[in-house]
Amino acid sequence: MSMLTKEQIHQLNMYSVRLEEPSIPLFSIDDLMHHKTHECMVAIETISKSPNRVVAASYFMRRWGMFISMQFYLLTSSNLIWDGQNRAVFAVVEEYGLKTIGIFVKEEDFREVRPDERKAVIHTILKNQCHDVIMKIRQTCSVSPLTLWENIFGYLIWHYHVFLSTPLNTQNAYKDWEALCCDEVWKGISSSSRFQLYTGGKEPSQLLNGPVRKSCCFSKDVPGLMKCTFCPLSD
Repeated sequence: MSMLTKEQIHQLNMYSVRLEEPSIPLFSIDDLMHHKTHECMVAIETISKSPNRVVAASYFMRRWGMFISMQFYLLTSSNLIWDGQNRAVFAVVEEYGLKTIGIFVKEEDFREVRPDERKAVIHTILKNQCHDVIMKIRQTCSVSPLTLWENIFGYLIWHYHVFLSTPLNTQNAYKDWEALCCDEVWKGISSSSRFQLYTGGKEPSQLLNGPVRKSCCFSKDVPGLMKCTFCPLSD
């Protein structure tokens, strides 16, 4: 029995997350987190044609950030979560005429979330899939953790703006937005909520049309990409 609907699978595909097996796997998140960190970063730098490791690290976190945003999308919209541990695989794909990194996961690794574990699930995503990955990447270069966290947060603003504008998802959206802003959920990661600091306590609709980032994501330095609309750097 399929855990995901066609609409959910389409949404995942829109954010470069695929459910089929890649024809030529590049590396897994397990490789990145353990014995092949350097080799993974070299591959990312090569595929993205980034000029240096810092730009490549930010590039990768923007790609991984899309998957993280889909975690929260499915949690809020459908009470589902990906529970695949380190089984996510990366491979080269083509998007808009450019070679990039796609993420491949298994449908059977998605599961329903019980009401009593919701905050714990959010903490696990932030700790295991965000913080730990960021810390591992930073062992290979001097990229700012703020840059990498903001690469994740940027996708969430739009999702929660849409959710809070839709009566069907409003209740879960408020719960999950408030959890992200709660210091308790960030224990073991940060002394306070990084997400609360990022949003400044504002609602998603207040953050859509103005500068929110404090750091540059270096998109402008990746061949084929452009400077972000809300880059904090002046022209």
